[in-house]
Formats: sequence, C-alpha cells, structure tokens
Amino acid sequence: MASAVWLFPLTWLVVYVAVAFVDPGSRALATSGAASLLAAIAALEYGQIGTIERLAGAVPVDPEDAPRVHRTTTRVATLYDVPVPTIAVSERDAPEAMAVGLRPGNVHLVISLGTLRALSDDELEAVIAHELAHVANRDAMVMTAASVPVVLAEGIRTYLGDDDVRETFGFLTAPLVLVASATSLLGRPVTAGLSRARERAADRAAAETTGSPAALASALRTLDDRIDETPRRDLRDVSSLSSLSILPLEDDEVEKVMLGPDGDTEPSYWWHRKRLSRLSNWLFRTHPPTTSRIESLQRLEGERW
Repeated sequence: MASAVWLFPLTWLVVYVAVAFVDPGSRALATSGAASLLAAIAALEYGQIGTIERLAGAVPVDPEDAPRVHRTTTRVATLYDVPVPTIAVSERDAPEAMAVGLRPGNVHLVISLGTLRALSDDELEAVIAHELAHVANRDAMVMTAASVPVVLAEGIRTYLGDDDVRETFGFLTAPLVLVASATSLLGRPVTAGLSRARERAADRAAAETTGSPAALASALRTLDDRIDETPRRDLRDVSSLSSLSILPLEDDEVEKVMLGPDGDTEPSYWWHRKRLSRLSNWLFRTHPPTTSRIESLQRLEGERW
C-alpha cells in the first residue's frame, strides 16, 4: 500500500535529475514535480490510514463500544512502551488484523469482527502483541524504505513507455529501461524476503512479550482455518490488504476451473501454471508459510520448559 503511494513522487524525483541533465529547458517542469514529492510524503502519513480503513471496511470505535479489544490493546501497548493505537473495527468475517501507520504515535489497529469472534482472550492478546511488535520495531518505515528502489524502477519503466519521453531521453532510454527492469526483477523478491523476516521477528517478540508462544501458534492456526472457510469472493474483497494483515488474505494455490461441456477437461498447461504459481509464491510472498510459523512458535514453547 505504501509503495503505491510513493510511486508518483519518487518517479518525479528521478525524472527531475534525468530531465535536467538531458534538457535544461525542462528544469522548471521537473522542479514542480520535485515539489510534489514533498506534498506526497506528507499525504502518505495522513492518507494511508484512511485509505486502508476504507478498503478494510473498518471504522474507529470508542472503548465503551469494544471494551475487550481496547483493554487488551492498552495492556500490550504498555508492555511495548508504545502509544495506544486507535482501534478500528470491521464488520467483515474475513480474519483481518493489521497495524497501520508510519509513526508509533499515529497508528490504527484494524481488526475484524471475524477475528474477534474466532479468538480466545489469550489468542487475541497474542495477535495484538504481534501487530504492536511491528509498531515497536518501526516495520512500516523499514518496509517503505526497502520498497523505494522497486517503486522507482517500476515508475521509471512506466514513464519511459511514452513515445515523447523516449524521444527526449534518446540514447539513454535503453540503458534506463534495462536498469529499471533489472532492479524491479531483483528487488521484489528481496523486499518480500525482508517482509517475511519482519513477520518472524514480530512472532518472536509477541511470544516473548505475552510469555506464551503457544497462544500465538493457536491464534495463527485458528485464523488460518478461518481463511480456509471464507468464501473466495470475500477474500477477493480484502486481497489488497493481504500483505498488511497478520496472515495473507488470499489463496496460495491457483483456482482450478475445469473446462469442457461436462466440466471434465483440465485447463491447458495446468501442470506448468501450477508450478509457476508455487514459484511465484516462494519468491514474492510477504509472509512465511503459516505451518512454518506455527512450528517455530512450538519450538519456542518447548524451550520454555
């Protein structure tokens, strides 16, 4: 989500340098674009939270309207020594749980009724501890910074797709496209790998803070089962939030739709498509496999005794 917001301003920043070098007469135009960078950075802080809450269908709630989650969040925030976030609750059944915001002092904890209904008190505390671990570790800033090269590369490729722009850059167009393509290709799996590492770090922090790795393991198992039970159409509604939630809100496997008048014909090249999907998940998934996370937490639980 943050990457999409950065796309326009960061592209302008690089274009400013390149255009000023190639065509000094265009510096005024490029300068106005660079000025938009500053405005977009400010908008990122204040616009991201509202956008994500709208996508999640969540609204902020007062302590008297959601005493359980407010009470638990306040306790966990005290343990981490971070400000108590604003609580926003979604009425959806899909198990959403995410902390949104770049600065610890301006964070919203978005959580769905599906999550609240599915979890016991100990499991809910563990999930909130995981999300607030991201806040304490400033993971939103880390991931935003890590995504900058990829966002720049994809923005440059888009910008250089215009015929007039290619004519302006002349002989520089091909090298720029090549570098941008390579950066995008290599940067995405690196960023995804960093995201997986931050998820594991948040798991460990939550387990240590609550003193119960088993509670988080149980919560992950419960929410994973809930995702499996959620209709695909409902998961598609929240798929744009998948990378932000405690568990990915999308199917790992490609849906297999049989063809033919009797529905007994396998799609063309299904074997290859299935393996390409698995390779893509391995390279670009933002969360470690849930089974692997649960096993790691179970080992932590075993080390306590």
